[in-house]
Amino acid sequence: MTGQSTGERDGFRLVRPQRIEEAVSLLADLGPDACLLSGGTDLLVQIRARKISPRVVIDLKKISSLRADIVEAGPFLEIGALALLSDIIRDPRVLRSFPALAEAASTVGSIQIRNRATLPGNICNASPAADTLPALLVHDATVNLFGKAGQRSVALADFFVGPGKTVRLPDEIVTSIRLPLPRQRAGTAFERLTRRRGVDLATINLCCLVDEARRTKFAFGAVGPRPIITVDDSGRLADPAIGDPERERLLVKLIAVTSPISDVRASREYRAAMLLVMSRRALEKAHHRLANGGQGD
Repeated sequence: MTGQSTGERDGFRLVRPQRIEEAVSLLADLGPDACLLSGGTDLLVQIRARKISPRVVIDLKKISSLRADIVEAGPFLEIGALALLSDIIRDPRVLRSFPALAEAASTVGSIQIRNRATLPGNICNASPAADTLPALLVHDATVNLFGKAGQRSVALADFFVGPGKTVRLPDEIVTSIRLPLPRQRAGTAFERLTRRRGVDLATINLCCLVDEARRTKFAFGAVGPRPIITVDDSGRLADPAIGDPERERLLVKLIAVTSPISDVRASREYRAAMLLVMSRRALEKAHHRLANGGQGD
């Protein structure tokens, strides 16, 4: 192995490979005894809480093929594996084409966390309450991976299996996230509910997208074992002049795909009631943004 190693500290060894193939080989050889480090904002908390005890931590930041930038790649906006959430929040192309993603990323942790955390880390942690996931889902994001078998791409909608579980194979590393650049105008809105202002996990989060083709998408977080996406193709919810009774009926139908539970953040009944309120609010904001060219407020 040619990667730099810092030696053993506190029961584990930190390794800094320079080639992605080295990191993949380590993952394949060590299995669950190895963990990946990019931003480390979730990993270090889990290690300190002794929820995990890896033998080897593989630092990805020295791998030359993993990018830390955001680039246009043909019809896609490609977010590099090492791009920080703070970079996403400030990027003019994200703000122009995916304003709800910038809004969602700006709610993750504190500014210190956002200056360290990466988007693949937020995705691969696979928390049902992760704030960036609803915005990524309504925009048909794709996860690009590299492992022993080579490269592959997985639609984000198919990436999550359950809390903390994804289809990422043990020897795979996320290399980038791809978002198809919009071909038509759309209005989007992100909403989030927490127990208190400031740094807290979401009690509910969601994103709504309404496009010129009169299609309405909702993605919901923290109300099921994994993020959920649902679509209204009737065209009725995309009509801002829809009557209140019909709008409520269609929203209730979309929300029916969720399965909220009671936990320390909220009761099942409270989540169910607030889902309708927040969905109504997000739909109204998405209509407003579509009418204003798809831009944020």
